[in-house]
Amino acid sequence: MNLNSGLEATNMLDEMMVLTAQNLSRMEVSDHYTVIKELGRGKYGQVILVIHRQRGTPMALKLLSKMQTKKQNFLYEYCVALSLSAHANIIGMFGIAFESAEHYGFLYEAALQRDLISIIKPREGVPEQAGKQCAKQLVSALEFIHSRGLVYRDVKPENVLLFGRDCQQIKLTDFGLTRPKGTMLKLVSGIIPYTAPELSYSRNGEGVPIDFTLDAWAFGVLLFCLMTGYFPFEKTLLSDPFFDDYVVWQETGNSEDLSRHWKKLTTEAMDMLSKLMALNPTERSPVGKALKYLDCSWRVDNWRAIEGLD
Repeated sequence: MNLNSGLEATNMLDEMMVLTAQNLSRMEVSDHYTVIKELGRGKYGQVILVIHRQRGTPMALKLLSKMQTKKQNFLYEYCVALSLSAHANIIGMFGIAFESAEHYGFLYEAALQRDLISIIKPREGVPEQAGKQCAKQLVSALEFIHSRGLVYRDVKPENVLLFGRDCQQIKLTDFGLTRPKGTMLKLVSGIIPYTAPELSYSRNGEGVPIDFTLDAWAFGVLLFCLMTGYFPFEKTLLSDPFFDDYVVWQETGNSEDLSRHWKKLTTEAMDMLSKLMALNPTERSPVGKALKYLDCSWRVDNWRAIEGLD
């Protein structure tokens, strides 16, 4: 089934949420699982590694506090993840969702090799071949999400889980921000490098209909991190001098003032990023266009000398 419209995606998820709510079981974690350790913690909940008591299967359990999470939001995130989990580069789900006295929870496959951020070396990034391997799989995952009428909206290394060394297999996780294409999104408060510039400027309270181009921007920023070990800028605001220099390059083609981190990149890699990260979302290339650059070198031969790492 190919869901090209956000409306179809919305209708499908609404139906899944109703059915899931009707069949949501009540239990305490300790009834069926042995807690091993915490894998991560966020604003609204935590992820813990558990072992199924009878089967001995290691699983990742996401727990969301009932005090801070609406039931509908929990059901939505679970159903989005479940609807996408058949893809090889998206985290697998066990189809188990429940509520306890204090939490909502669901289970998915555990990534015992950690996440992408754990292998990005500051000032270096990752080996070029590993970066390309990661890029190819991310394109596949994002194109699948887009084919379902959804915008992922959370491309960042922390959400890319490793299932093998050197990015042999990666999987996207965390679908709390994923929304159907066309959803109106207001100005975001926490502006970070992954935030597309069209979301960074005030519009008198008016929203912006989200599109797949948001993921293209964030994907470009992620590729820059993989290749350099740096962010291209801290914020997508002109008050950030590195972003201001990027805007000048985009508008004039003059790359002289770009930060030195860009100097490690080949002409082909810069061309790829300039298209994924076009300031005008209507001119942004889809994520799949990155595949045509896989046969090109992404880093110049003497990048270590440029960074003073020799």
